[in-house]
Amino acid sequence: MNKNYDDIYRLAVAARANAYVPYSNFAVGAVVILKDGTVFSGANIENASYSLAICAERATLAAAYGAGVRKEDIALLAVVGNTATPTAPCGACRQVISELMAPDAEVVLFNMKKDKKVLKVSALLPFPFDKEDLTYE
Repeated sequence: MNKNYDDIYRLAVAARANAYVPYSNFAVGAVVILKDGTVFSGANIENASYSLAICAERATLAAAYGAGVRKEDIALLAVVGNTATPTAPCGACRQVISELMAPDAEVVLFNMKKDKKVLKVSALLPFPFDKEDLTYE
């Protein structure tokens, strides 16, 4: 997979255009890019019952997994929002990302000024709650 961050940024911005944000007006777009170059996109979708909203990152990963993608297929997730610094995923998204992506997969954070921060999933959430935490003694 060719990592052209300008192209990745444009894909995330295009996904952001599909956000449904009538309450916060805080639109976020995300893309998952597979190792073979396939792209899945998503945007945040709000709801008048705020707790029922879904973030762009989780919407994108759900679309990819719904199509049969698994963590070993994913090269990176990119996120963009209109923030002063590159948009960071919320805690719930970090937990989902840590389960649905490999620890060494890239997470690319952008803002609308094209500022960029690139990190690994393992750095995004260093101590995730995972299946080992569900074991009983």
